[in-house]
Amino acid sequence: MKYRGILIKLIMLSSLVLTPLLVTAEEAKSPAAAPAVSAPATAPTAAPAADAAAQAAAPADPAKPKNVDPVLNTGDTAWMLVSSALVLFMIPGLAFFYGGMVRQKNVLSTMMHSFVAMGIVGVQWAIIGYSLAFGPDAFMGLIGNTSKALLNGLITFGKDGSPVYALFQNVSTEPGSIPEYLFAMYQCMFAIITVALISGALAERIKFSAYCLFVLLWTTLVYDPLAHWVWMTDGWLFKKGALDFAGGTVVHLSSGISALAALIFLGKRHGFPTERMAPHSLPLTMLGVGMLWFGWYGFNAGSAIVGANCSDAAGGLAALAFATTTIAPAAAGLSWMVAEWLHAGKPSALGFGSGVVAGLVVITPAAGFVQPGAALILGLVAGVVCYGGVLLKAKLKYDDSLDAFGVHGIGGTTGAILTGVFATVGAKGLLAGDVKQFITQLVAVGAAGAYAFIVTLVIVFVLHKTIGIRVDKEDEIMGLDQTQHSESGYN
Repeated sequence: MKYRGILIKLIMLSSLVLTPLLVTAEEAKSPAAAPAVSAPATAPTAAPAADAAAQAAAPADPAKPKNVDPVLNTGDTAWMLVSSALVLFMIPGLAFFYGGMVRQKNVLSTMMHSFVAMGIVGVQWAIIGYSLAFGPDAFMGLIGNTSKALLNGLITFGKDGSPVYALFQNVSTEPGSIPEYLFAMYQCMFAIITVALISGALAERIKFSAYCLFVLLWTTLVYDPLAHWVWMTDGWLFKKGALDFAGGTVVHLSSGISALAALIFLGKRHGFPTERMAPHSLPLTMLGVGMLWFGWYGFNAGSAIVGANCSDAAGGLAALAFATTTIAPAAAGLSWMVAEWLHAGKPSALGFGSGVVAGLVVITPAAGFVQPGAALILGLVAGVVCYGGVLLKAKLKYDDSLDAFGVHGIGGTTGAILTGVFATVGAKGLLAGDVKQFITQLVAVGAAGAYAFIVTLVIVFVLHKTIGIRVDKEDEIMGLDQTQHSESGYN
């Protein structure tokens, strides 16, 4: 069949899962010309991936400059240090955003889901995660090898004992670069917040011990491979030319779809949907919205380090991503508010804040590929589509506690697909006449979504059958702050 080659790859990645995706065999085996570099390429001094990036980006041209040795760019380094800290700041922002929306008896438990991810994933990433995601390819564009375990090889020492840092160079024909340690830490922040997003669907009823194991397993088995597929120069979706500027498929689609899969075994909260479960502190949630939007500038504008033909992270591409990250959430907040106003009779603070987050989600994969006019359209679409996605749970009777699927799953899918429609910067989308790019986006969405859903099902099933994933009914009624942590959010 037409997409037989990709099916073979996915079967061989894991004996646990089988993703029935069909992609043309020849297309999967040959390095397709990528319309834009949406993934990192490591400098020749650290790994051979940069050369692969140059070859994948364009055919050989004797008029083009040859590969050059990377030179540290202090301006780019400074901006990436700030961007990394901004993305880390999003994680307590997410804790406030989620924490305010649950009932008072579960506020600490819910916030802990975000904070403990900082510890678990921070350690996992240093030990093996970075190597699996951004190490040289181990097998058919599906996973990195272990050569960078414990961040091995990112620093050496000269004969005089002076440190020599490996440099990350995005485009091998341009000298600008940053220390690879910095790139590794920037990507670490992405890994942390991605799994924390899933906790919004699991709030108020999951065992803390099961959640901790879930964070470790999901990051290793789902996030790390997907990051390699999409953002590493030898990843199979990268070679196909899939566009994901800052995490539409890798972060939001994967976490939202995984949240939906986890709900199958976790079940509904006691009393849902008949019992009213109102947010206990909307001011906390709105504070979280502001922190998320602020940190998202590092999330999107910082991702200019992996932009097409752009070796300066603090250049024009970062400015474009900064602008689109302002326009889209602003429009989405308004469109959600208006949709709610018309549907429910009154606009709510929670609705506007949720719309802002939805706009940030939808613009993430497109931030550096679209111009401001398209960002405005994406934002308007995001608010309406994600508002409809949140209403689905009332109709379909599934208990997505804090709308992780409705906002991130549906929003991430929408953004990834619309990137293939509106892209004009560094790539051409459907409206610019490139039908193939649009189809590639659909393949990427289908592959990432199916893989994340199936592997998450396996993880949650194993936890359910071994240690159990849900607290007892009595513990749930008492509240997870007391039963899981012996604490109270308010004394």
